[in-house]
Amino acid sequence: MEIAGSLFYFCTLKYTFQPLNSQEFHSLITEALASMTWLEAVAVLLGLAYVILAALENIWCWPAALVSVSIYIYLCMEAQLYAETGLQIFYWVMAIAGWWSWSREKRKSGSAGTETGSARPIPIITWSWQLHLVVIGSNIAGTFLLAWLLSTYTEAAFPLLDSFTTVFSLFTTWMVARKVLENWLYWIVIDAASVYLYASRDLYLTALLFILYTIIAAAGFWRWYRQYSTQTAGK
Repeated sequence: MEIAGSLFYFCTLKYTFQPLNSQEFHSLITEALASMTWLEAVAVLLGLAYVILAALENIWCWPAALVSVSIYIYLCMEAQLYAETGLQIFYWVMAIAGWWSWSREKRKSGSAGTETGSARPIPIITWSWQLHLVVIGSNIAGTFLLAWLLSTYTEAAFPLLDSFTTVFSLFTTWMVARKVLENWLYWIVIDAASVYLYASRDLYLTALLFILYTIIAAAGFWRWYRQYSTQTAGK
């Protein structure tokens, strides 16, 4: 799906499920830009910088992530997305860990002389549908538990949806580290749900960012699938 088409769909969510004409669409975009804060804009730009730099395997992706996530911790607190705030804190810790790990590998490579000092790439793996059913069932149970806690003890704006994106994102991040092919399919659903979550709290630019993330996740699955096919064919 093209970005413009995705943005058109996103903009219809706030008001109606009927298509908007060009004048209504332009008016809604203007409203989105007007409500956007400079702080959200910085967080979005640094979030995109992180994705691009990470794809290029540039270590500066981690400082970009740290600043972006720090801003989002504040924005999510202001928007009363408490589970999402916890998720951003988790990402902040992961950014520190990623920066340390990449720096360590760089030092190993630089001091190894003729040897690279780096480990062999982790191969892409797939999980059976039975394991995915267990994973999805466990995450759904965790989602309802967290949603109950948020609705009981906080003033969370969207406890169920907020909990869904948080719980599944935590586990899917681990799937990325393990290089599980299907992680991208999970991200497509998570990022698409996040579009509505952020748009409903008037964080329109962030919602647009998650539209881009959804597209990137689809492209990531296709790229990993091709790589996995090549990997298995070579055995």
